[in-house]
This record gives sequence, C-alpha cells and structure tokens, in this order.
Amino acid sequence: MRFLVTGGSGFLGINLIRYLLAGGHKVRSYDIAPFDYPEIDQISTVLGDIRDKSLHERAFDGVDMVVHCAAALPLCSNEEIFSTDVGGTRLLLETAEAKGIKRFVHISSTAVYGVPDHHPLFEHDPMVGVGPYGEAKIDAERICTIMRERGMCVPVLRPKSFVGPERLGAFELLYDFAHDGHGFPVLGAGNNLYQLLDVEDLCQAIGLCVTGDADQVNDVFNVGAERFGTLRQSFQVVLDQAGFGKRVLGIPAAPAIWTLRALEALHLSPLYKWIYETAGKDSFVSIDKITQKLGFTPQYSNEDALLRNYDWYVTNLDRISKQSGVSHRVPWKKGALKLVRLIV
Repeated sequence: MRFLVTGGSGFLGINLIRYLLAGGHKVRSYDIAPFDYPEIDQISTVLGDIRDKSLHERAFDGVDMVVHCAAALPLCSNEEIFSTDVGGTRLLLETAEAKGIKRFVHISSTAVYGVPDHHPLFEHDPMVGVGPYGEAKIDAERICTIMRERGMCVPVLRPKSFVGPERLGAFELLYDFAHDGHGFPVLGAGNNLYQLLDVEDLCQAIGLCVTGDADQVNDVFNVGAERFGTLRQSFQVVLDQAGFGKRVLGIPAAPAIWTLRALEALHLSPLYKWIYETAGKDSFVSIDKITQKLGFTPQYSNEDALLRNYDWYVTNLDRISKQSGVSHRVPWKKGALKLVRLIV
C-alpha cells in the first residue's frame, strides 16, 4: 500500500514510518519540519504545512491510505492549535474525500475525556476537553464523524500518553532527573492507577485500522496498555534503572496544583493543565472495544514502555541536550521546574 503520514517527522510519525516500511509499504511524509532520519532515502517527503492546500495535490498523489498524526501540541498558541488541529484536519479530509482515499486514520487523544469522574473510560463517555488542545481534538473528531456519515472510512484512535524511542517532551523531565541522580516528585501519594502506551503498540493499532474490515474499523477506539499499575510503580522502574537508589516522592497535590497553575500563567512551567490536573488521579481507559473488534493485543506494560524510552534517552543524550522546543521529539524548557532538582 501507499501511505501518506502527516506529521511524519514527529515522534509517532517516525515510529509509524518505520513500522510501515518494515511491512513492505511505500510511505510519504508530510510535515512542516524537515525529515532528518536515516530512513530519508526510503520514503518521499512533502515539506510544508498541512493547512496549505496548494501542497495537497503533491502530498496525496498516488496515495491509498492516510494516517493523520500531525497536530499542534498544547504548548502552542491557541490560534495555532485550532487552525492546525481543527482547520488542518478538515482540509485534509476534504482532499481525501475528493481523491477517493480508501481510509483516513485520525489520531485523536484521550484528552477528549477531560478530567473524568470515573474509570475506566469508554468510547461512549462524554467528551469534555480541558484547554484548547482537548477542545480542538473534540472538534476534529466531530469533523471525522461528519465525513464518516458522508461515506468515508475514518477510523479514530484515542491513545493514552504514548512513549518509546524518540519520545521526549514531558517525559524528559523524569529521564533527566533519573539520569542525574535525583528522585522524582509526583502529585499526591502516587498510588493512582495510571495507564500509558508504547508507541509500537499504537503502531499495531493503526495497522489493524488499515487492514481490518472497513465496517469494523470505521469507528472510534481507545488505545492503551493492558498491563499497568500506579504512577509511583511506573516511574520507580526508571529511577531503579538509573541506579542511584532514588525514589518517587509524593508531594501534597492541592498546593502543588495551585503553584503549577500560577507558573503556567506566567509561562514559567512547561506543564499544562491537562497534565497536572490528571497526574494525581486515576487515569485509564477500557481497551475492550479494540481488542474484541480488531484483535488488538498490546505487548508492552507501562514499565516496559518507559524503560525502552529511557534506554533510548541515555544512548542519545549528547544529541538530545542540544535541543529544546514544544514538540514530543525535543526536551521542553523546564523553566521554574529546574529548581525542584534542588530538593529531590
């Protein structure tokens, strides 16, 4: 098959491209960021913004399937988030419809559930976005629903926070503290159940949406690890791997959240509301629907995924330390959170 992967230069994008190439498929990356991986000679690329419809003809030329991973992430401006995650998605879907694309897999987020009052979360639960990113993901899903009603096959995946090789962003905070011999603070006791997802398992879920029967995949699916424990247990394995004997440290949730709200408002912290409002609470989704309908069988636990990511981080630390930004592929500027290292 011939795939167009939007956001192909991103964390999910490069892992998905490697997955598709291993399956013998042809791939084109469409991203505003240059594709700077060793696989550059194995794919074709379109460098540009998904909102630039003048590029769509070249991007969609000869394509059978689209996997839409591109998104403006929560640290971007509100205008950037809505114009990219909603407007860009609409433009891509319109082009896909006009081109008669067989399937358009849209990568959404469990951020559409907001800060829920029950667990596990099911696909039919209400969507209540927190902040511009969560709201934009909801709006983008509504467009997908409209296009599905118009006859397109538009599987939508709602993955939990996913980690693995190439992932940095918020998780780099944990890896940085661990590697430098510090403990790591969590909101509350850290005994809340918290589900993550390995990027390789997410690629498997995307593959099932591509190959499965159209009537079965043309739906919305949660994706997450099958094996997970508490946030404390998950993070502690990284500290243990670092080898300094450090521990996960619980801090009182209420004052910490008020502090993080103030730091976010002052642009002194990279953590945004959905992260710190959910970090101290249970957070997990039901994956019954995708396992029963599509045969999804996740291979990695929370701990497996974090350790795979941490080992990659240590191996690539010299290159990583020279970067910063707002994407999942680079460390986020720590701002005032650098001071936490002084007490852990």
